[in-house]
Amino acid sequence: MSTLTKPKVESLATDVSFGKDSLHVVLTDGRELSVPLEWFPRLLQASARQRKKWRLIGGGVGIHWPEIDEDISVESLLGIS
Repeated sequence: MSTLTKPKVESLATDVSFGKDSLHVVLTDGRELSVPLEWFPRLLQASARQRKKWRLIGGGVGIHWPEIDEDISVESLLGIS
């Protein structure tokens, strides 16, 4: 019997920005992801100043917003878990 395995994420986040209602993440492989802010209630409720205070974690495997205690992984944005 064979077992299916999910691929590991090879792309890492390199930059983060925001649109009016969306989160934008640039990946090392050149892809740019855009997802609705409503997927992340803490980010949706955060001020623009709080959203700008992010840092990459794990070398880009995720993004952290210390002021609102929010962490988002690249895997979750890509739908790989």
